[in-house]
Amino acid sequence: MAKGIKKIEISNKRARFNFHIEETYEAGMQLVGTEVKSIRNNSVNMGDGYCVLQEGELFLKNIHISEFSLASYNSHEPMRDRKLLLNKRELRKIEMKIKSKGYTVFPIRLYENERGIFKLEIGLGQGKKTFDKRDDLKEKDIARDIQRYK
Repeated sequence: MAKGIKKIEISNKRARFNFHIEETYEAGMQLVGTEVKSIRNNSVNMGDGYCVLQEGELFLKNIHISEFSLASYNSHEPMRDRKLLLNKRELRKIEMKIKSKGYTVFPIRLYENERGIFKLEIGLGQGKKTFDKRDDLKEKDIARDIQRYK
């Protein structure tokens, strides 16, 4: 990439708080032109996003990519389902895990790679219980206190 152009990286902070991440995958996304421009403006909300397996294909749901303000009348729909691009081997592996009890697929971060292509890092894991979340918050507070006294 040229100098002066910043790389885009949007992370889903709720994913690490709500789930135990066991495996991560890098997936491409089918995007429309106005969606790419909105992502470059950091107009993405991934907080409630999740992935669903339908007919052997993985789809990203409940991700809000705002409409591009300078687009014409044929702009994209902000909450549409987006197809994720993975290898068949990875899709089969994910499908086997999802069929077992308690596993889910969720977005972790959306970033731009060296070639300027947007990739989505998805995680495969199980939801945390409330006591696990409390332990994470306690560790975070302790780490903050240690940094404060250094």
